Amino acid sequence: MLNFHKEHKNLVLTAGGVFIALSILIAILPAFQMQKTEPIPDEKPLTANERVGLHVYVSENCMACHTQQVRNIEMDKVWGSRPSIPSDYFYSKQRMDVWRQSPSLLGSERTGPDLTNIGVRQPSEDWHLLHLYNPRAVVSASVMPSYPWLFREVDSSAVNKGDKVVAVPKELFNKPGLKIVASNDALRLVDYLKYLKQTELPGGVDAFIPALKKIQAERAEGGSQALDGGKLFSQVCAACHQETGKGVVGAFPSLVGSAIVNDANSEKLIRIIIQGYNARPDYGVMPPFGDQLNDAEIAAILTHERSSWGNAAPAVTVEDVAKIRQYVEMELNK
Repeated sequence: MLNFHKEHKNLVLTAGGVFIALSILIAILPAFQMQKTEPIPDEKPLTANERVGLHVYVSENCMACHTQQVRNIEMDKVWGSRPSIPSDYFYSKQRMDVWRQSPSLLGSERTGPDLTNIGVRQPSEDWHLLHLYNPRAVVSASVMPSYPWLFREVDSSAVNKGDKVVAVPKELFNKPGLKIVASNDALRLVDYLKYLKQTELPGGVDAFIPALKKIQAERAEGGSQALDGGKLFSQVCAACHQETGKGVVGAFPSLVGSAIVNDANSEKLIRIIIQGYNARPDYGVMPPFGDQLNDAEIAAILTHERSSWGNAAPAVTVEDVAKIRQYVEMELNK
C-alpha cells in the first residue's frame, strides 16, 4: 500500500498521473470531439467585417457580462427559439490563426441579456450604436458602461460622406457644431452583433408538413399497402439525419453504427419516433412523429434504418410499434 506521508515520490507520481488522466478526460478528448463539429444547414459564415467585429467584441471583453448560450430550461426560452448546440458556434469558434485558438464567447454571467439571438431581437444599427455610446439613452435602467472611445467628436463641416453619424439626444450631447461619428471598430462590432441569430434547424415538424401531407395523401389512396422505408426516410428524416444516415456532427446524431438503432430491443428507437427525443443537449431536439405517422410507416422507416449503412439489426414489425404506442398512451393517461 502506498504511504504518501513518507514516500513523497509516490505522492508526486500519483498526483501527476491523476492530473494527466483528468486533463485527457476533461480537456483533450472533448477538444478532439469538437473538431468534428459541422455547421447547421443554411448557417452562414461570418463576413470579413463581422469577423473584425468579433475581435472587437473580444477585445472589449463583452463576454464578461453577456452570454451566448441558451440552456434547455424554462427561464432561457426568452433568449432564443431553441437550446444552443455545438454547431451554433462552428464559424465563430474557428482558430484566430495557427498559434491562437478563438477565445470563449459563451460567458458565464448575465449581468446583461444573452446575445445568442440579438440580431433578431434588435436588428437596428442605429439602436446598437446609440446603445454603445450611452446605454442609458435606450435602456434607462442599464448598468452597462459607455464606450466613448469607439466614437469621435467631429466638426459638422468635417463629416465625410461615408461617416456614420450617431443620432445622440441633445440632453446627452449638446455641443453646437459637433457631431458624434462611429469609428470603424464600432461599426464592425455592430455588424457582429447583428450577425448573432439562431439558425433555424430543419428538424421541426413544421418543416416536414409538405412531406407528411404527401404521405397522408398516399395513405388515403391505398399507397401504404406497399411501404418503402427508404422513401419514407428520405421524406421525413433525411433533412436532419442526411440520406447517408451520418447526420450533421454537433447538430443531428449519426444513425450509422448507433447503439440505439442497432439494439436488438427496438423499444427505445420506437419511443423516440413516437415521443421525440431531447435527452442529448449537444444535439438538436427531435420532434415527435407519433401523431403524423402510423404504425406501419414507423415500422418501415425503422427497418430501413436498422438495415442500411452497415447497420444489421432485426426488422421492426407493425406489431412492435403498436405495442409500444399502447404503452406510451397508457403512461400519458396515468
